[in-house]
Amino acid sequence: MAAPEINDVDRLKRINQALMSRVERAMDQQGNAFSLFQTAINLENRVKTRTEELRATLRRLEQSNIDLVAAKDNAERANISKTRFLAAASHDVLQPLNAAHLSISALAELQTSEEGRKLVRQVERSLETMDDLLRTLLDISKLDAGVVRPEVGDVALEPLFAGLKSDFQPLAEKKGLRLRFRPTSLSVRSDRTLLRRILQNIVSNAIRYTAEGGVLVGLRRTDGMARIAVIDTGCGIPDHEHEAVFEEFHRVETPLRGDAAGGGLGLGLSIVRRMVDALGHRLTFSSRLGHGSVFRLELPLASGPAPEPQSVPSETEGPRGYGLFGTKVLLVEDDDAVLEATGALLQRWQCVVRAATSTETALAALGDTDWVPDIIIADQHLDHGDLGSETIASARLYLQRGVPGLIITADPSDELQQVTKSLGIELMRKPVKPAQLRALLAHLLA
Repeated sequence: MAAPEINDVDRLKRINQALMSRVERAMDQQGNAFSLFQTAINLENRVKTRTEELRATLRRLEQSNIDLVAAKDNAERANISKTRFLAAASHDVLQPLNAAHLSISALAELQTSEEGRKLVRQVERSLETMDDLLRTLLDISKLDAGVVRPEVGDVALEPLFAGLKSDFQPLAEKKGLRLRFRPTSLSVRSDRTLLRRILQNIVSNAIRYTAEGGVLVGLRRTDGMARIAVIDTGCGIPDHEHEAVFEEFHRVETPLRGDAAGGGLGLGLSIVRRMVDALGHRLTFSSRLGHGSVFRLELPLASGPAPEPQSVPSETEGPRGYGLFGTKVLLVEDDDAVLEATGALLQRWQCVVRAATSTETALAALGDTDWVPDIIIADQHLDHGDLGSETIASARLYLQRGVPGLIITADPSDELQQVTKSLGIELMRKPVKPAQLRALLAHLLA
């Protein structure tokens, strides 16, 4: 059947317009679809690019983390090596230093003139300064390595203050300064040795940087805490150096001369901060340039008064020999200089000495059991890998009696302290102060 003819021109135009519109919409839709397709392809390419960049960044980050872990391990190993090196080096250096201390003490016994005694005292002070510096370096190393374990207990402050005043009074008087410690009956919770070192360094700095006036050490009690204040009238610390003063080898810029300008290496406050952190105490300070400084140490109060520590007799206490006349001493030491110096000192105290350098020679010295030592003094690390603690144990077994034993060593390890404690052996650290050695010998023999 043939399509009917359309004679209406207007109608034909409308139909044509409708068809054209439909074609245009179809073309627009296809164009939009193509645009979307292109956009999707571009986005996909961008995602791929960003993903590759992210993967590359993650790979670099992973490698950086590996490098950081390796660097951290190397740093830790270096720190441990540094600690071991300083411990070993201090042991080797303390050996001749110990011999020098003992020799000087024996020399002091021989002096009859005031000039000779004055020279001996100067040498003793120099040796003590060297000893303090070596111990400070070793303490810094141990604190940095985290091997220091504070022994916290009740510490009476009055005897601690009295000891510090005794130590620093001559220096203060030499500079024309007043040094005062406020009396107190309070006790605190701290490590006695570390607390003394903290206050010792702060007071030493206060005196060093004070030209006139004085230093006052006082105490205030507040809310279960004690606040120890060290107040000086010194040169003060500039504001821009308030943090730097706790860095190693930093010294405050000061117009002072003499003791203030020439003393110290700038390690005092550095080790103070490490010790304070190890104890969990709090240290603050305030200062005015040209007017002085106030250092405040906050620490917990003890629940009750702490017993006063036994005092060590001084060099001048007691008669010559100090009750050691005729005491038989087996001295075991592998360092010739230390052996000679210790033997000379013991003989000055009128002791009878037999010397040895190892376990074998020590037992040989006891060959006739008619000679039984009253005490055995030994270094810990001897010839042929022998240990002084084992030498004392072997000698006791050989003699079949518990002869008092004393280990004198530069070995700072806690393991040695535990070994000597288990064997009932006394322990002294090098370098030895002769007065302390003499007092301990008298105590053991009593």
